[in-house]
Amino acid sequence: MKNMLRPAAVLFVALTVVTGIVYPAVVTAIAQAAFRHQANGSLVERDGKAVGSELIGQPFDAPRYFWGRPSATTPHPYDAGNSGGSNLGPTNPALADAVKSRIAALRAADPANDAPVPVDLVTASGSGLDPGISLAAAAYQASRVARARHMPIAQVEALVAQAASARQLGVLGEPTVNVLKLNLALDRANVR
Repeated sequence: MKNMLRPAAVLFVALTVVTGIVYPAVVTAIAQAAFRHQANGSLVERDGKAVGSELIGQPFDAPRYFWGRPSATTPHPYDAGNSGGSNLGPTNPALADAVKSRIAALRAADPANDAPVPVDLVTASGSGLDPGISLAAAAYQASRVARARHMPIAQVEALVAQAASARQLGVLGEPTVNVLKLNLALDRANVR
C-alpha cells in the first residue's frame, strides 16, 4: 500500500502544479500578449472610462437611442451573472403575450412606422445578453432615432452602415450592428 501512495501523491502534486498553475499562467500570458482587448472583457470606453462590453447588451429605452434585443435575464435586463433564455417555446401563450406587448411598445414609440417589426426586436436570444441587432432591426428604428435627435435620416443610416459588422468568416451568421457602439457613435455625431 505504501508503494502505491507515494507515486499517487507525487502524480497528484505534479498534475496540480501543471494544470492549476503552469497551464493557466501560460494561457493568460498568451491571451494578454496576443488578444489583450478580448482577454480583458472587450470593454468599450468613452472618455477613458469603461461604459460597457462589446459582448454584453445594455438596456436602452430612450427614443433617441437604438434599442437592442429584449433580455431574458431577471430580475435586471442584461445581467451577465444570470444569463439564460426564457425557455418559452413558440406555442407558449406567455411568449405570444410577451411578443404582442413588445410590438405594442415599438408601435407606441414610433406610431408612424407601419413596417413589419423584425423578430429580433421582440424575442430574446438564447443567452438574453446579445449586444447586437440585425440590419433590419436597425433600419426599423432609424427614422425614430433620426426624429428624436433632429438628424437627417441619411446621417443615421450612414452611422448604422459604419457600425455594421460582416458575417463571420464571410459566410457564418448574418451582418449585425453592435447597439452600444452605434449609440456611442450617435452621441459623438449629435449630442442632443
